[in-house]
Amino acid sequence: MRSLLWRLGSRGVVVIVGLAVLVPVLLAGKTFVKPAAKAAINYPAHDLHRDEQVAIAADPYDTQEKAKIFSIDFAGHGYLPVFLVVTNDGDQPISIAKMAITLLTANHSKLTPIDTDDLYRRLSNPRMATRPSPLPLPSKVKGGVGKKEMDEIEAAQFAARAVEPHTTQSGFVFFDTGDINSPLPGANIDVTGIRDAKGSELMFFEILVDKYLNAPVNP
Repeated sequence: MRSLLWRLGSRGVVVIVGLAVLVPVLLAGKTFVKPAAKAAINYPAHDLHRDEQVAIAADPYDTQEKAKIFSIDFAGHGYLPVFLVVTNDGDQPISIAKMAITLLTANHSKLTPIDTDDLYRRLSNPRMATRPSPLPLPSKVKGGVGKKEMDEIEAAQFAARAVEPHTTQSGFVFFDTGDINSPLPGANIDVTGIRDAKGSELMFFEILVDKYLNAPVNP
């Protein structure tokens, strides 16, 4: 080690020390970036209504690798993030202001996305977590929800009220699955309340989660 430092010289030592200090700071200050959404039909778990030219996809963030985009340990607090994608390939806008989403598990539990206030409440009280996290993420919210975490939740959530023609809207919804073992196998995600430009409600969308679970893993 001494010989290595001698060869690097004083400048090299300063650079190494500077990097050792800077890297943890950069990681701690990492800003959440919502995934760029593809058209809904490109996700394994989707439902396409050809006549209305509308498709909806659900992409659960249930693995350690996928959950790395968050600084918050949602799984450790009993939450399952699901990336919801709505694509409108028609020539008229659709309204999703009254969209209702339900996760129907194989054991007939009906889960709806948790609202923001309840999400903050759970995250601000770690003792409310119903089970230990299966995802060993480095950062947890302890004793409160700071501005960084609040900004992350706001940036992540699905917030669109409409989908314009030939566009896609996306964002995360969060289900409280803390008391349910293996909530995804055999589950469906049903979406209702989507209306066309004339105000008529579209037929409900049924997304089979097993299509996601059984999809080939990209190399």
